[in-house]
Amino acid sequence: MSIAKQKITPCLIYDGKADEAAKFYVSLFPGSRIVETSHYSEVGQDQHGQKPGSVMTVAFELEGLSFLALNAGPMFKFTEAVSLMIYCDSQAEVDRYWSALTADGGQEGPCGWCKDRFGLSWQVTPTKLLEMVTSKDTAKAGRAMGAMMQMKKIDIAKIEAAYEGRA
Repeated sequence: MSIAKQKITPCLIYDGKADEAAKFYVSLFPGSRIVETSHYSEVGQDQHGQKPGSVMTVAFELEGLSFLALNAGPMFKFTEAVSLMIYCDSQAEVDRYWSALTADGGQEGPCGWCKDRFGLSWQVTPTKLLEMVTSKDTAKAGRAMGAMMQMKKIDIAKIEAAYEGRA
């Protein structure tokens, strides 16, 4: 395995789908790549229980950030306690990520949250939303927050309308 460029690297655990997940994530983000794939051997099989020759880890980069996907069996599950946030500059970008992440068994959640088909939680977040809900004008920020709380996928135009008091 290559020496890490980043001091802290998230390790995402899958049940036999680390390779598939890493390839999917890399396909979503321009300039991303698979760095290295390692495989299980017979050594330690009594502990790890994985078939020799099967994928053990996939090191990959998304937007320059390092991640590690590990196949470790069905006993490990993702929860909403950890999510990956995608900052989006436009509605088109929100729509693209939302559609890709919720496809093929992914799930929509509230307030811009969704799960991909592997169960990993994502927050598809327009930067404009963050600007509005953190505005020093608390009335505008409250209206933007109220609009967001009614949504699954974020609709920037609707939140802007609420922010401006047009909704």
